[in-house]
Amino acid sequence: MLRDLFDNFLSNVGETFRQISFVDVIDIICVAVILYFVYKFVKDRRAGKLALGVILIIVLLLITELIELHAMQFLFRNIFQVGVLSLVILFQPELRSFLEKVGGGSLKGIKSIAERDSDKKIKQINEVCLAASDMSESRTGALIAFERSTKIGEYAATGTIVNADVNNLLIKNIFYNKAPLHDGAVIIRKEKIYAAGCVLPLTEQTGLNRNLGTRHRAAVGLSENSDAVVLVVSEETGAISLAVKGNLITGLTPVTLKERLSEYLTPNSITEALKTKNRKHKNDKNSARTEPNE
Repeated sequence: MLRDLFDNFLSNVGETFRQISFVDVIDIICVAVILYFVYKFVKDRRAGKLALGVILIIVLLLITELIELHAMQFLFRNIFQVGVLSLVILFQPELRSFLEKVGGGSLKGIKSIAERDSDKKIKQINEVCLAASDMSESRTGALIAFERSTKIGEYAATGTIVNADVNNLLIKNIFYNKAPLHDGAVIIRKEKIYAAGCVLPLTEQTGLNRNLGTRHRAAVGLSENSDAVVLVVSEETGAISLAVKGNLITGLTPVTLKERLSEYLTPNSITEALKTKNRKHKNDKNSARTEPNE
């Protein structure tokens, strides 16, 4: 009996999919896009709670139709019609703002998303490099892991979730030697400081310099277990290093650190732009030095 029901269900589903045409697919995509924009509109506004109320009324209306409660159907249908009209009146300014944004920005939406992502990456790199430069001068130890395609949530779970924008002042505050989280690692996920005070796995390599401390060994260890890029600032010497794929790159300056991070964390186009900017900055400084005094 159950098998017959299951076979009938599968045959009905297969028949439904066979009847779907290209126009139906376009129709579904259009509805999905509309629902996405509606979700973006209500999620951060006071309309969100009212939208939940409307959805609840729709669900109750469907239930009353299924079990044929005619009086309840009449009541909910009228409430729904009046409710939609009331929403349009109450949120007229917000609807107007939403339609203006859709009309003005829809054609350049895809390009702007890519530009925003690029800007976030560049800002993240600049903020981290600025913090690393200051901590190097003050000999403040630091350990920062950049999560890439391999998720490192099990190591983030050992620390404290922060979920804040990448900011050089916040990074320096976290690694201040009297701060409660300074001994652990910071994990950056999707241009956010996701967690701090995290415990990373130590490398088992025997060929590393014996003078390297726990931070460097933890950086190499994480880079062996994932594709993360890990930044280390030495507390003893102030030296800046990067661990990538089990290798430790030492002797970095703030400029070379920025170039390395842009190479590992950003698309090629952004990397070249950052390198060009750095070369131009160097040339400007050199020309300023060689320019004769008037």
